[in-house]
Amino acid sequence: MAASIAQFLNFLLVQKNASQNTMSAYRNDFNQFAKFAAAQGAETPGDVKGAQVVAFVAALRAKNYKDATVARRVAAVKSFFGFLVAEGLVPNDPTEQLKSPQVGKALPRALTIDEVDELLEQPARRNTPEAKRDKAMLELLYATGLRVTELISLDVAHVALESVPVTVRCVGKGDRERVLPLPARCVDELRQYIFHVRPRLVRKGREAALFVNRRGDRLTRQGFWLILRNYATAAKLGKNITPHTLRHTYATHMLSGGMPLRNVQDALGHASISTTQIYTHLTDSQKRREYDQAHPRA
Repeated sequence: MAASIAQFLNFLLVQKNASQNTMSAYRNDFNQFAKFAAAQGAETPGDVKGAQVVAFVAALRAKNYKDATVARRVAAVKSFFGFLVAEGLVPNDPTEQLKSPQVGKALPRALTIDEVDELLEQPARRNTPEAKRDKAMLELLYATGLRVTELISLDVAHVALESVPVTVRCVGKGDRERVLPLPARCVDELRQYIFHVRPRLVRKGREAALFVNRRGDRLTRQGFWLILRNYATAAKLGKNITPHTLRHTYATHMLSGGMPLRNVQDALGHASISTTQIYTHLTDSQKRREYDQAHPRA
């Protein structure tokens, strides 16, 4: 089973240009399935029967996995066997009759403008190099809607401080590159960080990364997540604020402010506009709440 999994992962990496995060998620899903299948007596993909796949799904539900998690793992296993059949490595697809669980699409959480202001104010209350770095990061994330992986992957060279307007260049999913203009407040924080703070964090100037940790190395996803969580707690925004929350917030505020949907799609780096359309539901919900609060007979 391990050799077939490795072959499929290589296909995802080379042919589908899957991200490292996607690869990691698939690898965990396949390893869990392989362990379950082995316990059922299926040592190779060709040994797997439809009943064993159904039993795997039932086992996931028995462990109280969320519907979205079950759906993702079912999709992963179906993709795996679809690949094996297409390559002629197994004669039959044991997942052919298995339907993917239906998952309701939850609307993402978006912060209000006041909540954003309170969050961005937190690092400004501290006078340390790390806090000044954090202020620049949060301003940049809210100003652009970058994914957290895109944020931490930025190098200093990706910020065009001499251009008019100042822009940041990032490479998103599918190696799609986009260049985003930056507002004045964000530019001010970046200039302060790049010229006066970052040199104090980088050791011997060898690190190309824009945002570095206190050891002078490129900041990690986990490192940024912990930074954001601490500031969100200090701002009393609850425990469910994630890096993606600022991306959702950016999109919602841009649409509420009148930016065309297609422009928001381009800024977020979405391959399909249908992915961006979820934010129109968010803005509709916000308008409904404001109407209910304002109308005397609502």
